[in-house]
Amino acid sequence: MAPLRFPPFQFISSDRNTMLNKKWVFPAVTIIIVVISGIILYSSGKILLPVTVAFALAFLFDPLVSCLQRRGFGRTVAVLSVIMAVLLLTILAGFFFVSSIADEFKSVEINLPEYAGRLYGMIPEGVKHYLGIETSEKAYRQLQSLLEQLRGVSFDVARETFSYLKQAVTSTLAFILSILGYVVLPLYLYYFLKDMPKIHAVIIEAVPERHRPVLLAKAGEIREILSGFVRGQLTVCAVLAVLYSAGLLVIGIDLAIVIGTLSGILFIIPYLGTMFGIVFSMTMAALKFHDILHPFLCLGWFALVQALEGAVITPKIVGDRVGLHPVVTIIALLVAGQLFGIVGMLLAVPATAVLKVFMSSYLGYYRTTPFFSGK
Repeated sequence: MAPLRFPPFQFISSDRNTMLNKKWVFPAVTIIIVVISGIILYSSGKILLPVTVAFALAFLFDPLVSCLQRRGFGRTVAVLSVIMAVLLLTILAGFFFVSSIADEFKSVEINLPEYAGRLYGMIPEGVKHYLGIETSEKAYRQLQSLLEQLRGVSFDVARETFSYLKQAVTSTLAFILSILGYVVLPLYLYYFLKDMPKIHAVIIEAVPERHRPVLLAKAGEIREILSGFVRGQLTVCAVLAVLYSAGLLVIGIDLAIVIGTLSGILFIIPYLGTMFGIVFSMTMAALKFHDILHPFLCLGWFALVQALEGAVITPKIVGDRVGLHPVVTIIALLVAGQLFGIVGMLLAVPATAVLKVFMSSYLGYYRTTPFFSGK
């Protein structure tokens, strides 16, 4: 009696099918490795975040290190010079910012009772009645009652927090490790910058030779877009922070440097810094001057700086590296913010710019297909 032949064994024994199986082994193993790595990265996100930040900074400062190398500096000396310069500038900017904030908050503290009275006067009567603060005395009593309640629950909150912390040894260890990661972030940055050429070489050697020309071309295009956008956007944010702060100081509102600097920093997410600055500067102007002129001066200054940003500052500094239409930028920000929150809004513009590179390649390929030509 002839032995039974099962289709699965026939499939495996076939030479052609065996070759097909071997062909799909590498992609399958690659997908498994990527999935496992993604799970590990997601579960260790807080610990690995400093490493990610260090790598992003290394990507940002690598051209400066390469420029110093071309001028005759060794790689190690160039890396150390860049890191020391960045740390020094950060310390000086932080010292200036903190001292300015301290002076401004002293002025606000002196005027705080007057501001509170004016703010109370700006609240509509219906809202006052709903909150039970029809008079300033009632508002004061409500505030005192709220403070007493906060004092009463503070001991319970502290006790519950301590109990939770005792049961969260693992979380505490993760917190300590994450803090340690930020402490050694400059060390991460040093090694990433020092070994950046080796990292590039390893990545290139991992790509099959037949695909290297196309991949290198696209990688160079993406690198130019990302590096140009990040450096340009950071420069634009710094310029806007100076302009916003200077204008608000001339207008004479309190917390001018705080509002102007935060507005410039928040402009890393397009339009967010402008909206923040308009709202808070107009509010502070109304509280201090109690008129309509100074809030409109703040609005006019932000509108003027925004016009300069769109017509002069961004085109001169960033140029057309990103090349996204304003409507596309706004849609990308809204969609990314809805799906991924503030992190999504931070990455929306560069991610959309990278997607544009691939879409352009796809459209170029699509125009060469028989379906498009009709042949």
